[in-house]
Amino acid sequence: MFNLIVKYDAWGNGRDTIPYVRALEHTEDELVERFRPNGQLDLAALLQLPTLFVQESSGRDTEVAHVGTITHARVVGSNISLEYTYDLAVPAIPNSILETLSGDLAITGFEFHRTHWAVKDVDLYRVLIRGMQAPRQRPTVFQIAEHENIEPTLVSAMMPFHPHFDRTYEALQRAATGARLRCRRADDIWENPAVMQDVVSLIDRSRVVIADCTGRNPNVFYEIGIAHTLGREVILITQNDADIPFDLRHLRYVRYLNNGEGLADLEQQLRRRFEAIA
Repeated sequence: MFNLIVKYDAWGNGRDTIPYVRALEHTEDELVERFRPNGQLDLAALLQLPTLFVQESSGRDTEVAHVGTITHARVVGSNISLEYTYDLAVPAIPNSILETLSGDLAITGFEFHRTHWAVKDVDLYRVLIRGMQAPRQRPTVFQIAEHENIEPTLVSAMMPFHPHFDRTYEALQRAATGARLRCRRADDIWENPAVMQDVVSLIDRSRVVIADCTGRNPNVFYEIGIAHTLGREVILITQNDADIPFDLRHLRYVRYLNNGEGLADLEQQLRRRFEAIA
């Protein structure tokens, strides 16, 4: 959880003010109730949170934000007077980069253009560490994003595009839904001219990848390699033990029967695994 404080001009001297009426704008209702009990702003509690100090974006791409701590706050007339320090271990963050992380930080685009004080139920440092890592080396045969942007609830299914696997895919979808996740397969989407690019993009955004090795499909094996290289959580499933390649035999996998009882058992095993991961 962190404070997001946006103001019109630049931050920098350790003292500033924010209009009292702008406090807890763009904040979820339960957080408003928590930090404004009985209609009174709980400044002592807010001071316990790390703070992201942001200058409003003007379109010039010169604005930067800072991470720091509010050391003192009090109400003075219609304003809140602040004293603060920056975390010197975190360099200034250009708004242009911060805006690419806005989804992970629960910041709407409008907030970059509005002086206000919000509270976000997000781990600020975790998002910044992940989002501001050096760009990863990218392949040439397909495209991946410069920085990871994993969707926390996304599970992807890697299996042949064949009706034989439709009931299996339906079982995976039910397992994901039961764990409050969502499962997608590349043929559910059409975002790129090349099917392989859709597959790779789906893997790259996924928190969990399920790969069905049944039939020893070479495309599935290629996709497993991509998922392992990208560091995704990969769950192997198969209808036949012999279909697990030698190089993957040291990994746990789930064997299932392609009938009603077998798919129900697969669904339950995967749901438990999803819940453990989540």
